[in-house]
Parts: sequence; structure tokens; C-alpha cells
Amino acid sequence: MRFGILGPLEAGPCAPRAAKLRVVLGTLLVRANEVVSVDGLIDELWPDAPPRTAPTTLQVYVSHLRKALGAADPDHGRELLVTRRPGYLVRLAPGELDSTAFLDLSRRGRLALHEGDFAAAADLQRRALALWRGPVLSDVPHGPLLDAAAVRLDEARTTALDERVRAELRLGMHRELVPELHELAAAYPLREEFHAHLMVALYRCGRQAEALYTFTQLRRTLVEELGIEPGPRSRRLQQLILEGDPDLARPEPAPARDRAPDGVRELPAADPAFLGRADELVAVERLLRASAGAGGGVVAVTGMPGAGKTALAVEAAHRAADAFPGGLRLYVPDGGGRPPRPAPAGGGRALLLVDGVTSQAQVRPLLELGHTLLLTARRVPAGLPGLRTVLLGPWRPEEAWQLARLFDANGGRVTPEDARDVGVLCGLLPRAVRAAAAQLAARPHWTSATLLSRLRAEDGRLDALCTGDIDVRAGLLAAYEGCAAERRREFRLLSLLPPGPFDSVRAAAALGLTPRRALASLEALADERLVAVDRDAWHLPELLRLLAAERLAEEEDPDTVAQAVRRVCLAYADGAADLRHGGTPDAAGLVRLVRTAHAAGLWAPAVRLTDRLAEGVPPGAGDEEDCYALALDAARRHADRSAEARMLRLSAELDARYRRSDRARERFVRALERARSVGDREETGRALTGLAELLLDAGAPDEAAALLDSALAALGTTRSGPPRGRYEASRARALVALAQHEPATARHFFEECLALADALDDPRLRLYARRSLRTLDHPDPATASGSGAVEIRPGLWRIPRGGPAPVPSPV
Repeated sequence: MRFGILGPLEAGPCAPRAAKLRVVLGTLLVRANEVVSVDGLIDELWPDAPPRTAPTTLQVYVSHLRKALGAADPDHGRELLVTRRPGYLVRLAPGELDSTAFLDLSRRGRLALHEGDFAAAADLQRRALALWRGPVLSDVPHGPLLDAAAVRLDEARTTALDERVRAELRLGMHRELVPELHELAAAYPLREEFHAHLMVALYRCGRQAEALYTFTQLRRTLVEELGIEPGPRSRRLQQLILEGDPDLARPEPAPARDRAPDGVRELPAADPAFLGRADELVAVERLLRASAGAGGGVVAVTGMPGAGKTALAVEAAHRAADAFPGGLRLYVPDGGGRPPRPAPAGGGRALLLVDGVTSQAQVRPLLELGHTLLLTARRVPAGLPGLRTVLLGPWRPEEAWQLARLFDANGGRVTPEDARDVGVLCGLLPRAVRAAAAQLAARPHWTSATLLSRLRAEDGRLDALCTGDIDVRAGLLAAYEGCAAERRREFRLLSLLPPGPFDSVRAAAALGLTPRRALASLEALADERLVAVDRDAWHLPELLRLLAAERLAEEEDPDTVAQAVRRVCLAYADGAADLRHGGTPDAAGLVRLVRTAHAAGLWAPAVRLTDRLAEGVPPGAGDEEDCYALALDAARRHADRSAEARMLRLSAELDARYRRSDRARERFVRALERARSVGDREETGRALTGLAELLLDAGAPDEAAALLDSALAALGTTRSGPPRGRYEASRARALVALAQHEPATARHFFEECLALADALDDPRLRLYARRSLRTLDHPDPATASGSGAVEIRPGLWRIPRGGPAPVPSPV
């Protein structure tokens, strides 16, 4: 069971709702594994005037907490809260409380900083700071003990932040640190160390004047607020900047002791903020234990850049640690130093995590050491004997609700819903989501809405996911640049496909290949982890898609792009996609294709793609209005009067759905005129149907019936007429009959709808017709009287308006 006090109280399923119970639990947690006296707890519960029954009430609270803990963990929960004179204590292991984990990581980071291991120091302090979700126990009332603990822990957090910045400056990260240091200097106006760090970072960026101005601002604040001058370090720093000191302009190099002599070091502690990956963890742990039992083996965790391969491997290694009496070790093949040593004779076998494998040659010499090897690699190093592999993709959608734990929840800044939306925009890629969380944590003036707005802009999303030493684009770009030139070209061209799944036929259109050759290219790109596959459907992971689009704009010849755009638009406009293989995009993808086709001057494909949007996507699922406007313009440029009539009618139907009756009527009339001018009987009938439905909605069923009779005549018989147009007219005629209290006529036309839905093989239309016929068999009294809601289209209901409505003039 895990608990959290670095932010709102977290206690899993045993978290109490009552404020007093939260005070007791929070107080015991901030003093975990120490006895908190009864008097101390009473002072915390009732700081001003405790009631006479305070000791008895406290016993009741403790009893409630024990029951909650026991219910959450039937085996050990009740044992966590112990009565120990003169009070109580909560017994927790080091990894069960976030503040303990924070202090341990921060202590190790401080030690690494003092020893000159700046990379380890920065990493440890970053992991420590990531555990903070807000002020200590921000949702628990504070008494004297909690106030003191909050001050102590907040000071420890500020110190960790200072030491992380110091380490990152030593690593030459001054450019990345400048924005954050500006905010820290503003947030801590009296803390000289943050101003000093900002002065150094600015100076190393060549911004000497701004560095000196930072000192001036610091001095003014200290003099005005406290009547004191800056300390000797700040004044010395100012002097060095004035002199243009060359040594200050360079980051201090790490000393030689920073490098381990044999290239191997102790495995990092498990990340307390690790989340998700339940299935993958079980799989890797099972393989590790099986390898340990078999006397050694090789397990690989592979996946796309930023998927969290190392974090998963570290977590799984710690979970399987009891199977490796020789311990857990980390080895980075290209990190310098000598390779690992063999397991000692008769000694316990170790687990060696080999991080960042790029070739088989790096692993083969390790096979003779007697260790179990756990590899992390973007590509599987083929040819290793007994290799077992776990492929790691993005987080699963159902894990997105957990992402709020990665964000600073201070003041409710991030709800689970917002965290999920951020995760989706980040492609549910762990590294990207952590970068987004770091951005928000570093900017107190941002809200989750600010972050979401920046991430929603596709052309700036990768820029928004760069903070400190987390640069999502750089990791993706490294994978891209590690591929052969042909693979890179194919990856770029695939960005022209709409987001979401696609099949090899659509990929072939983008690549200008046959489907068979396109399939081979997709397999090769999947091996490079630049394309993902799920059964027979392929897709570009979201952030890789954005990178591919960037590289296309930067590196591809415009004529090549134009030809590929034409092929893609024609391929989707033809409508031959196999739904089972992910060939058809969703509404947003179709809208994107319409815009692409229109921008490329592909008028006929723009119209055909819009037709597909109207016919295959439920109403309201995409930006249809903009799409219809583009297609109407394309139809005019293409001199296709029937298409003009169709796009006007589709726009009018959208207006009618949103009760924009006047505009709907005007567009239906224009559609009718265009259709009649070219003798298009189907569009004539459908425009008349739309006008009739406006009449019916306005309370004029008799006039609507007359228009629908004309529409049905224009559309022809059930057998010979266009089935979809005839279906819509019959549906409207049945609704008119209901309004005229003619159930037999309504039944006739709903039965005709059912026959036409069968001919169209459209389950949605078929179910609507069947529901309507069942309603006739079992009528709702309110509907029969005209006062109840009526389903006028699949999933769309008409609620009667209050009072009579104006009646439009029949056409």
C-alpha cells in the first residue's frame, strides 16, 4: 500500500473523507515510523480549544482508520497503525511513502553532486521533484505539527530544486534553464541562489547585459524589502560578469572520478512515480524469473523512442530482485570504461540491465559472463540465442486516467480528464507526457487549459514538449536519422495519410509503390519503430506523424509532395477501402483530406471525399460545415452543378439539425434550383424532402405532405429510384403521417424504409426503421398526442416547441 503527502493526501482505497480522520492520518504519515503522542494529535485536531472528550474521540478516529486500512489490505493493513506509548505510529517501508522516497532520492542526488557525478545528481533530483503534486497535504487542515512538517519539506524541495539546477548548469544546460530560472527568480525573490543561477545561465548564453540586470533587480529587492545588500557570492559573480571572465562562460567539467572504472554501476532505485504498464511488467518479470531459474538468459524490452523502455526495465528488475542474489547492475555499452566482469564462481547470479543496445556486437561478449541480461533497445538485436522480447508501445487508453499523478495537482490545476487529454495529444508516449508535466510544473501561471491549447496546435506541439533536458523531438529525430535514406523518405511521405489506421493500399498511394512493395516498406519501418502495426492495420504514432510532417516540409521536393498528395486524395476518394483493415479514416481524417485536396486544386476528389464524409459518418462527428463549404467551392470550380446541389443540400441539412431554419430554407431552395437546372432527380427529391421537414417542424404537416408527394414522384419507385434518397423521403413522409394521426400510412412508409435499409445494407438505418415500427405497435401516449419527443432520424429527436411556429411558404 502506498501513501502520498507531497500534495493532496493519497491513501488509495483507504483514504478517509472526513476532515478530522484526514488530519490524524496525515499527521501520522508526516512522522511515519515515529511515535506521535496523543497530546500532539489532539493539538493538531483542535489547535485552539480541545473538547473534554478529545482523548476518547481520538481513539474512535484511530479505530476508524484501522478498519479502513484493514479493508484496503486484509492481510497487513491493520498492522500498519500501531498503538505505542505515549501515542500511535504508522509503520511503512521506504517505498510506501512519497516523502520518504523524495528525501532518499534527494539525499543521493546531493551526494552525487558533491562527488562530481553531475548527470546522476540532476537525474536523482529530477526524480525526487517529480514526486511533488502540490503543497504538503494541501487538502488537510493544518495544525502546529503539520505546519512545521510542511515548512521542513518545502525547504527540502527548494534545496533539491537548487541542487538540480546546479548539476544541470555543470552539464552545460544553461540555454534550457533560462526560462525556468526566470520563473524561479520571480517565485523566490529573496533567494539569492536562483538569481545567481540565472545570472550564470544568461552570461553563458551571451546575454551579459541581462545577467547584470538580474543582479540589479536582486539588489533592489533586498534593499527595499530587508535593507541589506546581496551576499559576497552574488557580488563576486557580478564582478566576474563585468570583467567578461572566460572561465565563467564555460561549464565546469566533471572530474575523472565521475566515470566508473568498469562501466558498471548500481541499478537506480525504482521510480516511485512509475505508473501503468501492468501487463508488460508481469510479462518482463515472468521472463526474468524464468531466466534466473534456468541459469541465465536474455530478455529484451524494445519499442519506439520515448516509450519508457528503461523505466519499465528498472521497475521489472526491482520486482524480480529476490531471484538474483548477486544483485542488480546497470551497464551502458557506449558509456565508456571496461565491460562487466563475469559472475564469481559459486556466487549468486546477478541481473545486468544493458541499457541502450544498438547492435548484436554489444551483447555477444556479455553472454559468457553468467549473468541474466535485460536489454533495452529500439530494435531487437537479432541472432541472440534464447532471446525473449517484450514490445513496448504507448500507454494504453485505459491507463490515461492515471496520468494526473504525473502533474502538479496544486489547487486542482489538472483534473483526470485534462490529464487524459494531454496524454492523448502526446500520443500516450511516457516521455512526452512527462515533458508536458514538467512544463506545467515549471510555470505556476499556466493552467491545464494553457497547456492543452499549446499542445493542440500541431505545428508547435513538438516545440511545447521540450523542457530542460527532456527534448521529445530530439529522441524521435535520432531514431529517424538512424535509418537508411529510403526508409526516411517513406516515413516522410506517410505523413500525407490522415491520422489513424491505414492499410497497405493507402500506404502504396502515398509512397508511389505497388501494395506488395509498400507492405515490405511498412515492415521495415516497423522494425525501426517508426510505424506501428496492430493486426493488419498500420499507423504512424501521433508524435512520429508530426515529426514526419516536419521532415516532409523541410526535406522533400515540392513536386514530389504534390504528386503524392494527388495519389493519396484519389485513393481515399475512390472509396475502395477495406474497413476491416483500417483503410477508412474517421471524420476528422476525412475533413483533413478534403482540405488537402482543395488546397491542391483537386476539385473532383474534394467533392468525392465530402460525399464519403456525408454518407459514412454519423452527423456531428466532424467539422462538416467547413468541409461542405470547401466542397461547394470545388464543385463550382469543377462546373459540376449536381455536386453544387448536393453540397448546398448537405449544408442545409446541417443548418436544419441546429435549428437555423431560415438559412436552411434558403440553401434548400438554391439546391432545388441547381438540381432542376440539370435534371438531377435524386437531388430534386432530397431538396424537396428537406423543405418538407422544415414545414413539418414549423407545424404544417399538410403542406409538408404535398411537398413529399412531389419528392417521392421525383425519386421514382422503391425498386427503381435511388435507395438513399427514397429512404429519406419515405422517413419524412412517415413522420408527417404521425403528425396527421394516420398510423396506417406511417406504418406503410416505415416498412418501405426497412426494405430500403436492407437494400442499402445499412444497420443504422435498419435499426431506426425497426424502432419506429415498434413505437407504432406500442405507442407512447405523449407522442400520440403530439406532446412527446419523436425520433426523426437515427439518434436525433424532435422535441415539440412551445406555441405555434411560423410556416414557410411551399415551393
